[in-house]
Amino acid sequence: MRALFHPAKDDIRAEDVLHALADPVRATIFTQIASATCSQICAAFSSVNNKPIPKSSLSQHFRVLREAGLIRSERQGVEMHNTSRFDEIEARFPGLLPAILVAYSTRKDAPAKVTRGRRAGAR
Repeated sequence: MRALFHPAKDDIRAEDVLHALADPVRATIFTQIASATCSQICAAFSSVNNKPIPKSSLSQHFRVLREAGLIRSERQGVEMHNTSRFDEIEARFPGLLPAILVAYSTRKDAPAKVTRGRRAGAR
C-alpha cells in the first residue's frame, strides 16, 4: 500500500493551508476533526452540512487537507483515522487558522469555531 504524504511542520506553506480551507466542505471537515477529542474516521463525513459527499470526493478532500498539513491520517485496518495538526499550524502561522475559521463563522454554512484545537466554549 502506498505511504501517505504528510509535510513536515517546517514544509507547511500558508498558501496550501489557504487553498485547502477555501472549500467550505473541507473547512467543515477540518473544524470537526480539530474539535474532536479523538481521531475521526473518514466515513464519519459521508454527509457534511446535511449534504451527502461521494466517497471519491471525500477522498479528494482528505488528500488536500493532509497534503496541506492540516490533518494527519493513519490507516488502522480498513479505516483511515484522522487527527488535526491545528497546534502545529498555529505554531508556524500564529492566528492564521482562527482568522480563517472566524471568517467562515459569518456564513450560513459555517463550520463551528475552533480555538487551540478545540471548539470554542468546549471544556
